[in-house]
Amino acid sequence: MADQVPATACRALNLSLFVVLALILANVALVCAKSTIEPCSNSDSCNALLGYTLYTDLKVSEVASLFQVDPILILTANAIDVSYPDVENHILPSQLFVKIPISCSCVDGIRKSVSTRYKTRPSDTLSSIADSIYAGLVSSDQIREANSISDPSVLDVGQTLVVPLPCTCFNGTDNSLPAIYLSYVVQSDDTLAGIAFRYSTTITDLMDVNAMGNPAIKAGDILAVPLPACASKFPGYASDFGLIVPNGSYAITASHCVQCSCGPGNLNMYCMPAPFAVSCSSMQCRNSNLMLGNFTAQQSSAGCNVTSCSYGGFVNGTILTTLSSSLQPRCPGPQQFPPVKAPPTTVTRDSNFPPAPAPQFDGSPAPGSGSGSIPSTTSSLPGLPPASGPVGSSSGLNPTPSSASSLMNPFASISAAILLFIIVNFLASFSL
Repeated sequence: MADQVPATACRALNLSLFVVLALILANVALVCAKSTIEPCSNSDSCNALLGYTLYTDLKVSEVASLFQVDPILILTANAIDVSYPDVENHILPSQLFVKIPISCSCVDGIRKSVSTRYKTRPSDTLSSIADSIYAGLVSSDQIREANSISDPSVLDVGQTLVVPLPCTCFNGTDNSLPAIYLSYVVQSDDTLAGIAFRYSTTITDLMDVNAMGNPAIKAGDILAVPLPACASKFPGYASDFGLIVPNGSYAITASHCVQCSCGPGNLNMYCMPAPFAVSCSSMQCRNSNLMLGNFTAQQSSAGCNVTSCSYGGFVNGTILTTLSSSLQPRCPGPQQFPPVKAPPTTVTRDSNFPPAPAPQFDGSPAPGSGSGSIPSTTSSLPGLPPASGPVGSSSGLNPTPSSASSLMNPFASISAAILLFIIVNFLASFSL
């Protein structure tokens, strides 16, 4: 009988330890970052994209205000027609997926965007701000830490909060090719294969970029998805130095005077006067009658002599232009532009899963092969998991293990192993 008392006490102690450790491990798993972390050691920034799902019907200007971004930049990033009447007040439907261009900085040794500010409303909580208004791009704990909030249950109405948002740069390349990175929040019905197919990349590429040990993903995880892009070669003193445009989209620069596009035919950036350019400096190349974006071509026995007027950056309010001549095997045809779409009024979804290995050709044009005309609002929408979405890379960036933290919670596998060990020992104590 005396021996049974210590045994009972031991079992009770084991049970207590089991419960305490399980709670600790569960809490650790909850507070860990759920997004890819890119360490950095300088103050350089890069262009990046956020994949954002609208939590309610919002005007274009309201979406822009949530992220402190120029509405025109949101429209061009999603290849939406900026000349549409009163486009900034157009109402975008709830659950629409759009790409938000942001600046990705280096803060406290990791890449993140900290330029977004949010003013609280009466019904707001940190959880509703994180999960609903910002669609899971940030966690309530991250907002709390960024604003040094001691009591998250008490928020003052009108309080301005810093909203840290996930982003990655990886030197603006993917497998040594120009790329811009999209922070994508995994949905409940997503698979890694489906995401790879949607953005025309590979599972291996996504796993390499996100330093994943296996292809398992769960809702709420944030993937860094590389999108091939056209990179500029502007001088370092230009205000738009480092401009990069994802394939299948546009960018506005030089104080809304210049519009640059990428694709669909190649990954060479093409810039021309913006359609709404006003009060802009001269866009004519010196010693030439050519305007920005114009070229002349003359066929000869040796090939085609091409003279072009190209954009060279925006410096102190001046649009730099460069006149260049080259001999090419053939004369260039008309410039192709990514297809521009009317502002969406409805939301459509397609399958997240790749098609059969050999789908039958139905005669429809390939993704991104449009002529630039504006389709009706019933066509596939910009930014959605699309047929006309961004064309991704087909091979992976291979970062070193230290170049990006694993998307999968690094404590998850460790916690599971420790938890399993505790359970085994706990059960073993009953058999003694």
